Amino acid sequence: MSTTTFSPTTSRTTAYAGTTDRTGATGDRVTWKRGLAVGVVAAVAATAVAAAFRAVGHPLAVTDGPIPLLAFGQMVLVATVVGIVMARHTSRTTFIRATIALTALSCVPDLALGDGPVSTAGLMLTHVVAAAIIVPRLARR
Repeated sequence: MSTTTFSPTTSRTTAYAGTTDRTGATGDRVTWKRGLAVGVVAAVAATAVAAAFRAVGHPLAVTDGPIPLLAFGQMVLVATVVGIVMARHTSRTTFIRATIALTALSCVPDLALGDGPVSTAGLMLTHVVAAAIIVPRLARR
């Protein structure tokens, strides 16, 4: 909802919180464009961490074998979409609490299925790197 006032020399538009302005951005919600851009940055960072481990001879693996590099980016983008939906439909405090809990829970499979301590630590690092990039920017609103 917005109010537009016209006078002979000026016009003024007042946008209310939670409404869409002329550019399509919302007053207090994360936009899909900004959220997905942050997700792409986080996906590249997580993939770079996995590539660094692979380059020094420790490919990140689970009990079934090594994880393909592109899988890191794909999963970060999926998590980003979930994060955007959460950020758009919850309060900031709830969003931060939930994402901290979900980041911690996402490390549990790494502990259970990691192929050795170096691989387990690397897998957990990719989760923390992605969350460290995504969560603060989506929480900003």
